[in-house]
Amino acid sequence: MNSGYELLHHTPEPVADNHSVGARSPRMVADQLIKAGRRFDARGWVLGTSGNLSAVVSRDPLRLAITRSGTHKGELEPADVIEIDEHGVASGGAAASAEALLHLTIVRLRNAGAVLHTHSIWSTLLSERFGDRGGIEIGGFEMLKGLAGVITHEHREWLPVLANDQNMQRLAAAVEQTLRPDAHGFLLRRHGLYTWGTSVAEAARHVEIFEFLLESIGREQEAGQGGGAWRA
Repeated sequence: MNSGYELLHHTPEPVADNHSVGARSPRMVADQLIKAGRRFDARGWVLGTSGNLSAVVSRDPLRLAITRSGTHKGELEPADVIEIDEHGVASGGAAASAEALLHLTIVRLRNAGAVLHTHSIWSTLLSERFGDRGGIEIGGFEMLKGLAGVITHEHREWLPVLANDQNMQRLAAAVEQTLRPDAHGFLLRRHGLYTWGTSVAEAARHVEIFEFLLESIGREQEAGQGGGAWRA
């Protein structure tokens, strides 16, 4: 593979189950990430060149499809989705996102099939507002049931806030040390949301759930109506 997935669109390949965590069709994965990028851009969650999206192509050896560095997620083309190995090295000399190491770390830690990162206004504002407290505990929202494995609105979701860091090795280590086994996501301070799932579809659902919850909390705070649905 020399660059992106443009050539793959001319070669028929078997399509794997969207929820499989084994080998997947690179063409299918690229198409799913492109659709997710357009969907998030339409909601204002990945403005400019912000955000990065990835999904597992194969487990052994580990290879990820990930958006190329500096791309507008609402205007992604097949060549903007590149493939990296377990060390974050891209095929054909393409430039992967600087945060590729975080994606690889999350895939290993959580056995994730996809990792999605958004830069919404509410995730950015609340990451700063709660940064000194280490995170936000969210409960009482019916929308929590959209997170994998959550069956009741009484669930208490801890969403950690980690300090942003340009040193990706150090930041990846902080993610590994901070995440609880039942975590579905985390915030980087003044940066945005990271979440994941067994598939692009599940990870995209988690983005929507968290973005709804964060906006709800932010609007409640502005109106002075905490209501016990969240706490630091």
